[in-house]
Amino acid sequence: MKHIKTVVVLGLMIILLSAIAAGYGLFSSGGSGEYSFTTIRGETVQIDGKGIYAYDSVSMAAQARAQDAVTLFLGVPLLILSLILTVKGLIRGRLLLTGTLGYFLYTFASYCFLAMYNSMFLVYVVLFSACFFAFILTMMSFDKRMLPVYFKESLPAKSIAVFLWFIAFAIAMLWLGKIVNPLTKGLIPAGLEHYTTLTIQALDLAIVVPVAVVTGLLVIRRQSFGYLLAAVVIVKGVTMLTAISAMLGAMIYAGVKVSPVETAIFPIFNAGIIVCLVILLRNVREPGKEEIIL
Repeated sequence: MKHIKTVVVLGLMIILLSAIAAGYGLFSSGGSGEYSFTTIRGETVQIDGKGIYAYDSVSMAAQARAQDAVTLFLGVPLLILSLILTVKGLIRGRLLLTGTLGYFLYTFASYCFLAMYNSMFLVYVVLFSACFFAFILTMMSFDKRMLPVYFKESLPAKSIAVFLWFIAFAIAMLWLGKIVNPLTKGLIPAGLEHYTTLTIQALDLAIVVPVAVVTGLLVIRRQSFGYLLAAVVIVKGVTMLTAISAMLGAMIYAGVKVSPVETAIFPIFNAGIIVCLVILLRNVREPGKEEIIL
């Protein structure tokens, strides 16, 4: 694999710094506790008032701590495992690594642009940068001509494509349903609270949904780049949907009102994407060592 030393160094940096950031976010305490705050739009928001997320809303702080737990106990171990398998020259390892880096990239991009400013800000920025370059280098390490060789003919491309389209459609409808009606009526969308904009919805509608749609098209046509994108979207989907499921549980536990549709649909997506990951990895063909080093 090209640039493997650089990717390993960046990966180790991500492991260390994300463990620090997630651990501190999960276990930091102190502060005056929950209090009410009136936004510039005249809405009353409950502020968490504890730990590193003291200036975030109760809802956002609950989501952030849940995401920190998933990053610490799932994301970091998966990144360590995928790095080890990649160093050993396994295609499964490199596919896992690319998708896991996609999760870390999305996560720390959202922390940079969404979370209220806190003492971990520069750590988030370094992580965002390291994840971005590690992700690009890992994507570039695949030989487009060899990608079809890495997957068996038994890979159920149509089933995977249809599931990816279904997720893309459901997420698009969910977020647009949250945005369009208040937008046309000049109202504030639910969940905006004291934040400046809907960062997660912007990322999902601008990047995640289109990539899932394009990936489905490429996979169903069995085009080379589609195989790589499918691995990235599915592995990233497993980690991200696990985090979202954990966030929903944390919000319910914190007493935050959660949409019944979101509560039902995201855990179902999570289970489905895990099945897709198992199917994908079972259909990876490991070529000889001489074919792996590109």
